Amino acid sequence: MYATFGLIHSASGLFDAMPERDIISWNSMIHGYIKVGDVTVAHLLFDKMPTKNVVSWNIMISGYLKTARNPGCGIKLFREMTMIGFRGNDTTFVSVLTACGQSARLKEGRSVHGSLVKNFVKPTVILDTALIDMYSKCQRVEAARRVFNKMLVRNLVSWNAIILAYCIHGCPEDGLTMYQEMIGRMKSDDDGDSNEGGGGKNFKNLVQAEKVVLPDEITFVGVLCACARGGRLSDGKNYFNQMLFVYSIRPKFAHYWCMANLYYGLGLVQEAEEFLRSMPEDEVVSSDSLVCSSLLGSCRFHSDIELGVQIAMRLIELEPQNKSHYTLLLNIYAVAGRWEEAAKVKMMFKEKGLGKIGGCSLVDLSDMVHDFSVGDELKPGMDEVYTVLAELVRKLRLSTSRFTISHS
Repeated sequence: MYATFGLIHSASGLFDAMPERDIISWNSMIHGYIKVGDVTVAHLLFDKMPTKNVVSWNIMISGYLKTARNPGCGIKLFREMTMIGFRGNDTTFVSVLTACGQSARLKEGRSVHGSLVKNFVKPTVILDTALIDMYSKCQRVEAARRVFNKMLVRNLVSWNAIILAYCIHGCPEDGLTMYQEMIGRMKSDDDGDSNEGGGGKNFKNLVQAEKVVLPDEITFVGVLCACARGGRLSDGKNYFNQMLFVYSIRPKFAHYWCMANLYYGLGLVQEAEEFLRSMPEDEVVSSDSLVCSSLLGSCRFHSDIELGVQIAMRLIELEPQNKSHYTLLLNIYAVAGRWEEAAKVKMMFKEKGLGKIGGCSLVDLSDMVHDFSVGDELKPGMDEVYTVLAELVRKLRLSTSRFTISHS
């Protein structure tokens, strides 16, 4: 109980005083230390365990992946686990595949995939989604597509994984095509709508269609990112409005970010600034609004963040009491790893008596494989999905053809 609430010293004292310790108490202490960020002590305890079970290994592997942000150590632990004869479960394989994707270890990821096939592990939605994510992060989008095509059961998370694979890591047009396939929109020969972006009259009928998977905010991050990469302004506007008025999805920071980059890519600097200014204050500071923004750590453009800084500073100058502008500036610095400047923004915010500014951290799509529910298969420890925002660009005109991927 103490470890669960982060009272690690109390938990440690009770643990040391126990005359007998079962495997549950060992696992609880290890998880407690990981929860407070002390992976080193957790690993020392792990090494001292008289006996381990698959839960013990999963706790440590996940700890290195999500707390220490060290996927390499997680993969090394998995190797040790298999060498001594332990067989992992779905949670193990999802964590390891996520680690392979985060560190772009294609060879390791293929090895894990091969192990799943060799040992006749029954495919599940969560395992296949993790495979899709791993292959897309390793720039093998077609391999991700092959996994997707073989899935017997697909849900929103698996559809999002393949859509984002194309929109962020592959061909954006293919991502938009997958989106249309997901929502079940059928184009007939007599359809007079030539606008590829959709958002037309037929969409309202989709929500009542049989077996249709409806998009969520994550889906639209990928779709709008694809529009930004392809310079598809009309489509981007249509999708943004479709999200808002057809599916009643409230836009988050990630959606504003994608639209701003779309405008910048076409040289429409003033429109991009106005779009950012139109963002409601609570869309920047609330943790709910940051859920889908974790994707933005996965896609970056060739340039630095100076224009984003200039825009944020200009907004602060125009509206010095608007909290969202400070948070925007903080997020821009955080995504670029400029922590000293981020600290100065927090101090400036405090000095102006505006209260406490939200914090920042980085997570990418692979964490969503854990953190978002996959049908009824959501597992414990998969609820840490609050993250930060993304970078803006230095140049007034962003060349979307120079898109690149970051595996940081």
